Amino acid sequence: MSDDFDDFILPDPKPMPLGDVTFDQAGIDALFGFDNSAPSPQKSGLKAVIESNVISHERLPMLEVVCERMVRTFATSMRNLTSDAIDVSLEEIRPIRFGEFMNRVALPAMFGVFKVKEWENYGVVTVESNLIYAVVDALLGGRKGNSTLRIEGRAFTTIETMLVSKVVQLALDDLSTAFEAIEPVTMQVERIETSPRFAAIAGPSNIAAVATFRVDMEGRGGKFDVLLPYATIEPVRAKLLQRFMGEKLGRDRIWEAHMASELHNTEVSVDVVLGERQMRLNDMMSLQVGQTIPLNRGPDDPLELHCGGIPLGHAQIGQRCNNIAVRMVSDISKGFSK
Repeated sequence: MSDDFDDFILPDPKPMPLGDVTFDQAGIDALFGFDNSAPSPQKSGLKAVIESNVISHERLPMLEVVCERMVRTFATSMRNLTSDAIDVSLEEIRPIRFGEFMNRVALPAMFGVFKVKEWENYGVVTVESNLIYAVVDALLGGRKGNSTLRIEGRAFTTIETMLVSKVVQLALDDLSTAFEAIEPVTMQVERIETSPRFAAIAGPSNIAAVATFRVDMEGRGGKFDVLLPYATIEPVRAKLLQRFMGEKLGRDRIWEAHMASELHNTEVSVDVVLGERQMRLNDMMSLQVGQTIPLNRGPDDPLELHCGGIPLGHAQIGQRCNNIAVRMVSDISKGFSK
């Protein structure tokens, strides 16, 4: 071998056999999507599968119901907050990768990171700049029907951040109320960020459900998105897959409240046991009208209160408004033992 490395030339790579299939370097590049000779910028092979933007995931019908309920309550809450004629609508609910969603958010925007305490996980509310300026203008007494003035190239002020944080928390409260039909939850804003890098609550490739809402405020307004990673809603995923309320594990709270109210209005009969005395059958048969049966109870002794033969507690007998009455001297909820 010559000492001059410039004269040392490696031979061309030969095709590599794999079973009955032969791969050369071009075939390997094409398999993994690294074929630089192709004029089209489209990805192919395994790389295209891994980095594909097409998401095949199950539909969550009950999540749509929850968002529709939130629309009605949030519109009322915003009217009470701003005293304006406000219309809130749900545009779409779609699955998307977390990184792709964050890259699509038009800046400047605000990112409200919130925590779902019961699920021990996080979500994000993104508010676009048009809605931010509209909310600030409405809460600070701006004229109705006028487009808000946007000042480009400046950061959001502390007042703007506080006002938007208040509106985001209002939306989360209404979303929590809408979730009560599925499962009671508490959503609380933890922080407001202006950069998507500081609002990263999931990996870029993680799948999330995004609900987009539009708020119209008499000629002003904009959109905001509620992002819930699938890892966050995993505890209630089975319930969100239902096609209608109560199909599997959901609770119908309307029927539950109706049953509770009807039970509270049900009339029951109670018996006050004045006393008990054991007698022989011969003495019972020889009783005459006017005879007195002495009992081992005094006028101030507590009497047993029964319902359906089951002892409930103790009560004292007395008189109220010319009627015989009893007054409880023990709590029924604590039970009764002889």
